[in-house]
Formats: sequence, C-alpha cells, structure tokens
Amino acid sequence: MQEIKTAVILCGGRGLRLGSISKRIPKSLVKVQGRPIIWYIINQLKLNNFNHVILPLGYKGRQIKDYIKKKKFFGIKIDLVNTGINSSIGKRIKKILEKIRSENLLILNGDAIFDFNLNKIFKNHVNNNIGVSFLNAESIYQFGTVCVQKNKVVNFERNIIFESVNVKNKKKMKAYNYAGLLIIKKEILLKNSKFFENSENFEKKLYPLIIKKYSSRLVKMNGFFHSIDNIKDIISANKKKLKKIKKNF
Repeated sequence: MQEIKTAVILCGGRGLRLGSISKRIPKSLVKVQGRPIIWYIINQLKLNNFNHVILPLGYKGRQIKDYIKKKKFFGIKIDLVNTGINSSIGKRIKKILEKIRSENLLILNGDAIFDFNLNKIFKNHVNNNIGVSFLNAESIYQFGTVCVQKNKVVNFERNIIFESVNVKNKKKMKAYNYAGLLIIKKEILLKNSKFFENSENFEKKLYPLIIKKYSSRLVKMNGFFHSIDNIKDIISANKKKLKKIKKNF
C-alpha cells in the first residue's frame, strides 16, 4: 500500500495587499502566466510524491472548491474543509487536524510558486526523526541598499537578493528568510493545539514554543521560489521563466 503524505495548503486568507484583485478572487486563484497559483502548488506537490492535500477554505472558498472540482488532479486526494471566513490560521489548522493522514506533514502558504526537491527534504526530515523543519528561500529586498565591503562603500543597489541578515545586538546570530513551508510531526500539532488555536498570529505564537521543545532545523532550498504577496510580485512572476515548470506537469 502506498504511504500517505499529507500537505496542508493555507488558502483561506483575504490577500488584502492585492487590492482590488482580492475583492474578486481569492489569492490562490490569482493567475500567473495563465495558471492559478494553486495549480502550480498542487502539481508540484504531486511531482514530489504528496498524495493527500487538505485545503482549509475561508474567504471566497466556494471559488476554490469549484476550481478543484473542475480540475482533475489524478492520483492525489484533496479534502476541501470549510473553516470559516474570518478564522485565524490557528483555528483553521485546529479544524483540519483530524483530516491529517500522515505522521509528518507539510504546511505551506497558498501564495507561492516553487520548483525544488521537496521529496528529498521530506524524506530526510522523516529519516532523521526531526520534529520541525523550516524551509528557507532567497528573497528580494525592494528598497535601496548601500553596499559596503571592508568598511568601504562600493555600490548602491535596489532589489538585492538576500538569504539572511545579521541581527542587531546579537553578533553571532543570523536571521534567515522563512519561505512559508514547514514540515512538522502531526503529534506536535495535536499536543499544542490548545495553545495555538485561539492565537492571533499562528507562527509567532507556536514556532518559538516548538523550537524550544522539539528538535528543529533550517533547510535551505535549492531551486525556484517566488512568493506572490502584492501586485508587484504578480508582475514580476509573469516575467519569470516558468516554461520548465509547466513542462513537468
């Protein structure tokens, strides 16, 4: 019998930073090069041997449900769960806990297009009995930066790509960009559900706690990753070379 691998795609938010676009459609149905973001995500999960997906529906969830029912993602079971229009992420996850069918699962935001070996990362997480794996990706800093080398100003740039930043007043600490993908043991969510279900910010409430209580690691992703947070991100994504990704599906 095939092993079950569950992924939870967080797709219930309002996507307010998309302005008028989010008044018409949910963020995960925003099209990039002719395809909704969620099309890229589900196909990428399927490519990486995930065979069970849970969608905690909220804002304009009916549109997502209609799209999934029309689109046939063969070989992958998709559970559509109404979790409330105004529910927090913590409440959404609490409401779908009983639907999770694997001992370890992937939680990811429904607003990013990616192409990397997620299957290998997941296997490594399971084989090494890790409690929590946070995935890191490069990000673009959209503001102006003054570039310094050996205490000398060498350039001025905008839209630099960064992986980590130094933390002020903590010389030995670096902060890495969290890509919104988390691999976690199901039992950790079950044991801590009362702690996070009523929190306003799921990540800020839960993550510091589980880092102290369970084995955790940071995994640097090698491959394509593009998050869609605002209209500029949509414009940028439409200029990216996604033909290779589309061919995989």
